Amino acid sequence: MTLLIIFLCIVGLILLITWGKVNAFLAFLIVSIITGLLLGIPLNDIPQSVYKGIGDTLGSLVVVIVLGAMLGKLVADSGAAQRIASVLMKTFGVRYLHWALMLTGFIIGIPLFYNVGFVLIVPLIFSIAYQYKLPAVYIGLPMLASLSVTHGFLPPHPSPAALVGQFEANMGVTLIYGIIVAIPAVIIAGPVFARALKKIEAHPLETFKAAPMPEDQLPGVFNSILSSLLPVLMLIITTLLLFLLPGDGPLRTFLTFIGEPTVVMLITIIIATFSLGRRMGMPMQRIMNIYGEAVKDVAMVLLIVSGAGILKQVFVDSGVSTQIATALQGWNIPPLVLAWLIAAVIRMALGSATVAGLTTAGIIAPMTGQLHVDPSLMVLSIGAGSLFFSHVNDSGFWLFKEYFNVSLKDTFRSWSLMETIVSVVGLIGVLVLHLFV
Repeated sequence: MTLLIIFLCIVGLILLITWGKVNAFLAFLIVSIITGLLLGIPLNDIPQSVYKGIGDTLGSLVVVIVLGAMLGKLVADSGAAQRIASVLMKTFGVRYLHWALMLTGFIIGIPLFYNVGFVLIVPLIFSIAYQYKLPAVYIGLPMLASLSVTHGFLPPHPSPAALVGQFEANMGVTLIYGIIVAIPAVIIAGPVFARALKKIEAHPLETFKAAPMPEDQLPGVFNSILSSLLPVLMLIITTLLLFLLPGDGPLRTFLTFIGEPTVVMLITIIIATFSLGRRMGMPMQRIMNIYGEAVKDVAMVLLIVSGAGILKQVFVDSGVSTQIATALQGWNIPPLVLAWLIAAVIRMALGSATVAGLTTAGIIAPMTGQLHVDPSLMVLSIGAGSLFFSHVNDSGFWLFKEYFNVSLKDTFRSWSLMETIVSVVGLIGVLVLHLFV
């Protein structure tokens, strides 16, 4: 009965948005309240689920998305994105461009949280799409597939890192196995799958579209790349230093603070204001106007993402994840497949990869000693399952849809199927590794 309620509510949400033409945030709010009632959440507790869903989702996202949009628009308007796009095109050409973007996304994705990586690379994708008149989804999906895989498979991302602790796995071994599994998953879900998406019409956010500038007015290659990718460099450096630095102390505390995504993005904005703004002759008033326009353009994106957070919280508060996991636990299935399946079903029901991974770990971890399975492979199996079929209750689904400005149908065709391919290929890779370790 619980799964039927979830299914009907998700269908209702899709119909409200597509057939009823209701604003996505309002549709989420309506459906979430009805879902909460049907799943037995007390009437007085439903508003708290709404507030918590918005707070938990936007609490970690709002600053990153807003500052990321500011940086992205400045990178576009200053000509830095045009410069980077020109360098990539000259180096790799159209034929291998999406492979180059896939590799870039993988490198960026290892140290960056998914949402930080997303808002940093989307302006680059759009700049290339506009400048060379290439399909945005076709060239962008390989890059996003790389980000998704690193988010689900590789420590130090929150879910894999937490799973390593739960199963007492070795962090280094898990990272090595994760990279082995990630490579075929990214290739198949990225450049190979993207070939089928060339005809999808996308109208990316106008905020990242800038008029082409003469070559002599563009910032230098070094300035463009450094200013755009400074968050990546800062996070890599702070992560390595924290790993190498023994014990506690003021330096470790300072590095932990500097390594927070919000602080990293703020420092980057301050530096980019001068390196891409003032240094290129922009008056401060124009730079601030650029930032103001960027915030206006992502305001609705933030609301829609928070709507997905509300629905996820309603599912969590109703105990849906525990019911699903308990029901699947008794099935006579190989442990690695069972862990993947539990994570996949919870992911489809709740939308959150992190919640799906940690819930599954809570069910499987107590049985680890009886399963005789490499704990690192168990971490990767759950991580792969937690990425399965992202849809309307996942904030990542709406980030992709709203930034790329594609239809709901095409978001399912591209984003949801890409995530499913990553998940299934990831499971296959884990099972193959299981034969040898």
